[in-house]
Amino acid sequence: MTAPTAPPDDLFDVAIVGYGPVGAFGALLLAHAGLRVVLIDRETDIVDIPRAVGLDGEIVRAFARLGHGETIEALLQPPRDPDEVCFTNSNHEPYFSLSVPQVGLNGYRDVAMFDQPELEAAIRTLIADRGDVTERLGFEVTAIADSEDEVEIAVRDVGSGATDRVRARYAIGCDGASSFVRESLGIAWQSLGYDQDWLVIDIVVDSESALPSRIMQVCDPARLTTYICGKDPYRRWEFQLLPGETREEMLRPERIRSLLDDWIPADQYRLRRSAVYQFHAATADRWQQGRIFLAGDAAHQTPPFLGQGLNAGFRDVINLGWKLPLVLAGTCDAKLLETYAAERDHHARDLVEWAVAIGKLMENLAAGEAGRPPPHGEGADQSSGYGQGRTAPPLLGGVIQVDQQDEHSPTGFLFRQPTVRTPNGETCRLDALLGNGFALVARNESDLALAAECTAFLDRIGARRVSLDGVEAVEGTFDRLLDDHAAAIVRPDGYVFGVTDAEHSLDGLVRSLEAKLAIRSTA
Repeated sequence: MTAPTAPPDDLFDVAIVGYGPVGAFGALLLAHAGLRVVLIDRETDIVDIPRAVGLDGEIVRAFARLGHGETIEALLQPPRDPDEVCFTNSNHEPYFSLSVPQVGLNGYRDVAMFDQPELEAAIRTLIADRGDVTERLGFEVTAIADSEDEVEIAVRDVGSGATDRVRARYAIGCDGASSFVRESLGIAWQSLGYDQDWLVIDIVVDSESALPSRIMQVCDPARLTTYICGKDPYRRWEFQLLPGETREEMLRPERIRSLLDDWIPADQYRLRRSAVYQFHAATADRWQQGRIFLAGDAAHQTPPFLGQGLNAGFRDVINLGWKLPLVLAGTCDAKLLETYAAERDHHARDLVEWAVAIGKLMENLAAGEAGRPPPHGEGADQSSGYGQGRTAPPLLGGVIQVDQQDEHSPTGFLFRQPTVRTPNGETCRLDALLGNGFALVARNESDLALAAECTAFLDRIGARRVSLDGVEAVEGTFDRLLDDHAAAIVRPDGYVFGVTDAEHSLDGLVRSLEAKLAIRSTA
């Protein structure tokens, strides 16, 4: 891939508004691709309160592609026995449980507990160690606008009141649910029909605590409750507010203590945080306006039942993290960036709707225990995955061979990553062979044969061709798509662009990829 064209000294490639975990990871991804990045935030330090608590394997895999997998893994709670999520009645007796395997399809656990302030600090350290990301901390954004060629951001020093401007070719608003960027662009929310008040309590437990080691969705007719066995020594509860209960009432120390008394003696924990939140289900009406994008909570909000709020935000910047460098390098036309919303909106909406479905399932189970009709009808979905046993929804548009997708197709899903042993005896995760760009993967070398013009295009975008002949899976398994398809094209983010079949040759897939990437002429 051609190196990005150097901008003028005062023009960054990408400005990121918001230095939370999503903005920080976005900066790390883009800087790794060789872009000049500036981070802007009115705060000068991380927010030292726990918010998100679960990191999924897809995100750890993305950090690993940058060489930081071990750093992130070291922050995660080691596996527990049992490591599972269960739905229970009011007596904490399980209706059913979902086990978390120690190695999921991404080569890491499907979900592992972490402490958000610790994770944020670690990402900031990784950025500081690079030394090539500019930070404008203690500056609030007062205006943002884009033109044909760039984005101009007006900022004010929170301390001195001095004003300045930041110029960039593109900008990403990662500034949270009350996003100034989103509001400045006049982008509204699309509600997905779930707004409920819940009390969130975080504690620090001592070594004598006998709290359950699993995550529990307690479907109690008296009050729906979620219990999260976070990274040691942290634990969390989410209690649904009942009609007539107020924020002020629920935050009183004696009220908090009474809610926890059924779980843990008061002398075995220390309160870390308590807050009342309204859980929302919504996505932004638009994800892009010109050269400005929304990501993270600025683009979507979800009830926490699935633990996917932060993970979805990370996926947003992973998506932009491989597309923006291709456009800024001049390899692809800016039209490629229009696929960001096409891919991310449906994917995030799918996860939000699944989280809402979990909330409705809890309400149905609680009603059943109380002998009441289910408020959301019969047959609530208890599935732990999305078709074919996958653990995340597929991409359904954008840079995907869409005409190939049906209920049995692997196209649009994540490509499974086992740990492998190569013919020369090296042991590594499969992504080490696939690289950080596009990859053509086949069972045999002969299945990677291509026309000369297709080879030239793949060389231009830095794509690898990987034969698995003689490569052995030593932990996990190869993707089962290889049982039915001779070859596949895998995107930089690990999603399957397309597979060879009776209607799609490998040359045909490569030509389709070239068109969907909006490759610019070399003339």
